[in-house]
Amino acid sequence: MSVLSNRLTELLGIEYPIIQEGMGPYQTDRIAAAVSAAGGLGTVSMPGMTKDPAAGAKLLREHIDRVASLTDRPFAVNVPVGRDSTNRVLPVSEAYIRAVVQARASDSALAKQLRVLTTSAGFPGEFRPLIADSGLVHMHKVGATAHARKAEEAGVDVVIASGYEMGGHTHARPVHTFVLVPNVTETVSVPVVLSGGARDGRTLAAALALGASGVAMGTRFIATEDNTDWHPAYAARIIAAGEGDDTVAPGVYGPARVLRNGAVDQLEQMIRTNELDTGEITKWKDEALIRAQSTGDVDGGLMAAGQVSSGIADLVRIADFVPRIAQDAAAILRNLAGIAEPVP
Repeated sequence: MSVLSNRLTELLGIEYPIIQEGMGPYQTDRIAAAVSAAGGLGTVSMPGMTKDPAAGAKLLREHIDRVASLTDRPFAVNVPVGRDSTNRVLPVSEAYIRAVVQARASDSALAKQLRVLTTSAGFPGEFRPLIADSGLVHMHKVGATAHARKAEEAGVDVVIASGYEMGGHTHARPVHTFVLVPNVTETVSVPVVLSGGARDGRTLAAALALGASGVAMGTRFIATEDNTDWHPAYAARIIAAGEGDDTVAPGVYGPARVLRNGAVDQLEQMIRTNELDTGEITKWKDEALIRAQSTGDVDGGLMAAGQVSSGIADLVRIADFVPRIAQDAAAILRNLAGIAEPVP
């Protein structure tokens, strides 16, 4: 049994309670494979939120197969669930969910690795039976205790409690991690994962102290030597970010935390002046996110990132980083236990 083994690691088949967040709308194949190989749970990110559903599903399957070829360890796929004005799940979100289920069903070898489907943004209630029958562990990301309760009642296996400081899509009603996580852990019985603000052994230890079973990180995994999926200028901008350099802007499915730059100013201007209709703005945002990640356009592209950026000062190697933060967290908890021993 490895350090910090618990019911989350046992459920997911991983060594350490450390998860790489979905970080779309581009690719995270090498990051995901590296995190899984290091003993955590890597995550395949969906490849775009405004793609043709069939083309997007095909590309997602290619990413899944690539990650499976790069590691023999378990990994996850993240699918944001968007809904239209009639509350119907968007065709592209449905296509991605079905692509993950089909990938697992069509390949018994792949099924041993493709263990988890993570949903976020909205709840895929009508697809719960499909996900449950697939054999996938279903993790769902929430920003409110009521949503966590709803997810557990629907049969979700793991809840990711994501605080308002997280990068990328966040929540319309802000509740920060230090408030949200203990609220959720005392409300649901399924394992809870903290997301938002985690970056090292101290924050993993804090998550466990709050009742969570592990942490999920996105921004920290951007600034790694292994992130050859994205342009290095993105990681450099994360490292250079200070407190207050982030902001919340209109995302594709709702509010999104990004680093403030020229693209944010342009987006706000377009919205104020009604230059584009809603569909055109959504497509612009999707393309701007991909442009920053793929080409390193850190001023003209949207840069999803969490407030934790201000605490990230270097590139790390995932193979060393994942076990180290688990070991650091375990040492911190042992030390604290010693301090708390009753005086004879």
